[in-house]
Amino acid sequence: LEHFWNCLWYSGRTVTLLHVITWNVGSATPPDDITSLLGLNVGDGNTDMYIIGLQEVNSMINKRLKDVLFTDQWSEVCMERLSPFGYVLVASQRMQGLLLLVFAKYFHLPFLRGVQTETTRTGLGGYWGNKGGVSARMSAFGHTICFLNCHLPAHMENSGQRMEDFESILQQQQFEGQTATGVLDHDVVFWFGDLNFRIDDLDMQVVKSAIDNNKFPMLWEKDQLNMVKDSETVLEGFQEGPLKFPPTYKFDVGTDTYDTSGKKRKPAWTDRILWRLRATAAAALSAGKRGSMSGLTSGTKVAQHYYRSHMEYTVSDHKPVSSIFTLQLDVPLVTITVEDEWNSIADAIAKYRLLPNYPRSSWDWIGLYKVGFKHHKDYVGYVWAKQEEVTFTEEELPKGSGDFILGYYSNNMSTIVGVTEPFQVILALWLEQSNAFALRGGHYIFGMMVMTYLTQIVCFSCEDDHRKHSGGKKHFIPKHST
Repeated sequence: LEHFWNCLWYSGRTVTLLHVITWNVGSATPPDDITSLLGLNVGDGNTDMYIIGLQEVNSMINKRLKDVLFTDQWSEVCMERLSPFGYVLVASQRMQGLLLLVFAKYFHLPFLRGVQTETTRTGLGGYWGNKGGVSARMSAFGHTICFLNCHLPAHMENSGQRMEDFESILQQQQFEGQTATGVLDHDVVFWFGDLNFRIDDLDMQVVKSAIDNNKFPMLWEKDQLNMVKDSETVLEGFQEGPLKFPPTYKFDVGTDTYDTSGKKRKPAWTDRILWRLRATAAAALSAGKRGSMSGLTSGTKVAQHYYRSHMEYTVSDHKPVSSIFTLQLDVPLVTITVEDEWNSIADAIAKYRLLPNYPRSSWDWIGLYKVGFKHHKDYVGYVWAKQEEVTFTEEELPKGSGDFILGYYSNNMSTIVGVTEPFQVILALWLEQSNAFALRGGHYIFGMMVMTYLTQIVCFSCEDDHRKHSGGKKHFIPKHST
């Protein structure tokens, strides 16, 4: 799993490592250390993106007023822990106790486009936000992704209400743009949260005995979400890895002991992480291979590598659940090839190839970007993508040397849909004897055509006594010369 997103662009695929977390924190303050929850004790910053969905974040009026003026405690602790590893907050959405945070490595930011968030209240008939869903959507290399964090109605008997609320959330959440206006319109959807599904039919003794003896398959069969997957149209295409960890609800706070209160809630897998790929049927990995994978005919694939609970966290009556995915995209939509170095203007040539279904526009262009650029307009120069081979003129080239990339900008998609790996630009200036003579370090250099590296230069007009030598042309002289 050790990789960086951009190291695989050029083999024709992008592989992104996603770490998804859901936790009903029960109004608790953050624990002192969330290192293991974030996997930083193992991965040490190799994850590309973190998606963190929390429920029941303290939403008392005085606490909410403070959070409006200052960052809430949970966002703050996540940022403080992740920022030293190069992660930046890409999206944040809060609706009362529901909180969704999306972090990404800083060098991915230029390629995360169209970030939007939405909220849907379902509590008290849609007037209260203690239940509902918050989402964030974006595109990466022209592929659309949506993250949906939900807190659905509680209690055993409300399975039908949970499905109604989920369907209502999907119907109400609409995004701006030409494509992927609804949640399920996205190429990939990750759905997670305190979904509140319970274990039917089995009594407390049977459930606890199955947990103690690790007989989880016996409980899967009576899990309400598993039971309705085949019958509910709205769940079509959603997938979930096997539940190989104990039910994550309900615990006595501060312990690993299931509910001993007077209510004695039956243990349940209320906290879940699912995913869905748009369109075609999913293909599972062959038996014996770790993880589960699904994909589209276009080449988009999602592989789940871990799906686990974190029993060591005891501040809430729920245990957090996390999952690690690799998201494999058949990208780029446009493949650009370029020389490893541009040593002269003659080298400033690029060729590109489009996927057959790519929606080309006459307004597409290829930009030259310095490594570390901020957004798609932060280019040094650009050329229109009219032909399959494009040439950069001297006006579009940088004045100095450095590491650069080329990016193909799609006018229809309003995003960069193809990039090169970094290459070096070490350009020389071409000077003709008939037009100029050069002075460097106090020496004159002549020739029919002279190519030389120059320091900063200034231009001045020849005096009358020089015109007989150069025909009144402009001369170039180093700025530090006299």
